[in-house]
Amino acid sequence: MPIFRYNAMDSIGRTTTGTLEADSIDVVRNKLNELRYHVLSIAETRPRRGFVEWFNTIQRVKLRELVLFSRQFATMIDAGLSVVKCLDILQQQCKDPRLKDVIGQTKHDVASGASLTDAIGKHPRVFSGLYVNMIRSAEAGGILDKVLDRLATFLEKEQEMRGKIKSAMMYPSVVLMFAGLMLLALLIGVLPKFKTIFESMNLKLPFATRALLGFSGFMTNFWYIFLAMVAGAAVAYKLYARTERGHYQIDLIKLKLPVMGDLITKTAISRFARTFGTLIASGVPVLRALEIVAETSGNVVIAQTIGQTRASVKEGEKISTPLLGSKIFPVMVVQMIAVGEETGRLDSMLVKVSDFYDQEVDATLKGLTSLIEPVMIVGLGAIVGFIAVSVISPIYQLVGSIE
Repeated sequence: MPIFRYNAMDSIGRTTTGTLEADSIDVVRNKLNELRYHVLSIAETRPRRGFVEWFNTIQRVKLRELVLFSRQFATMIDAGLSVVKCLDILQQQCKDPRLKDVIGQTKHDVASGASLTDAIGKHPRVFSGLYVNMIRSAEAGGILDKVLDRLATFLEKEQEMRGKIKSAMMYPSVVLMFAGLMLLALLIGVLPKFKTIFESMNLKLPFATRALLGFSGFMTNFWYIFLAMVAGAAVAYKLYARTERGHYQIDLIKLKLPVMGDLITKTAISRFARTFGTLIASGVPVLRALEIVAETSGNVVIAQTIGQTRASVKEGEKISTPLLGSKIFPVMVVQMIAVGEETGRLDSMLVKVSDFYDQEVDATLKGLTSLIEPVMIVGLGAIVGFIAVSVISPIYQLVGSIE
């Protein structure tokens, strides 16, 4: 609840200042009038934020919390409760501090006379453009409960997709991290001892052994240079990705990667179809829907393709025509969109496309997971074998010279 600072004059002419917590300025004014104060000024104040409050403002609201918020909101609207009452109940029940604060501010704005669309539009880090535009169409059509339920379903699908990708990448990430730590321990802790032994025996070392021991010495004595190189490469990548040309080229390379490119393309098409279909079904105009889909595509190349499609539709062409010429969207997707345009059931066809590509993403993830495991085993085996051969070769050479 907001806090207001006031300046007022009491019955004997003394000026007094203070703060009151209330829903609006009118409530504060009424309270002061009941105390027989003559109001001079009232202004809303923002309390100083501590570290926890500041951390909550920069933290993203989890998708799961938004799904729960949308589902409960839809149920209460369907039961006949007012928007302000629904927001009040949701604020009390919410456990996420960031979302709880946003709901409180939204409730205050709606109670002050703002529309729900304008109220949630003030929080773009929590409510995306998709969310805001669907709420706008819902308020215009009087179907807020249905659109909220549709939003909850959409967010659930998005959460499920992200969860599948994260779980598929978890195993190889952990294995690679553990293998990297073990190799680092070998290079820094074990191999320098072998180097001392070999040098004391005056052996002529093979090239592989000399190269391995040289790299081990570099990592032992100049590890900070290696870290600086890695950090510099990461910063250079980030700076290049922020440029328009760099962002486009990186996203284009992602789409053309051997295995991951196929997964990224299918995921983007599924998101495109699901988002576009949800917006169309909620009554958002096609041009505005295409603009939102481009903003939420997650890939600059696909966003530019959708932007070109929007420009063509604005000039009177069908949606399917520019998509077919882009060579990014498969022919099957374009044909289903064309059928949806002809039959007037574009939203339902897009949902079918999304469901189909959700299954394709599942199959690709399973194939990728089964492929990554043997590739990692072979790669790690090759590295360990190279280290073993490089260390054992001088020992065989020593044994041969003794014989």
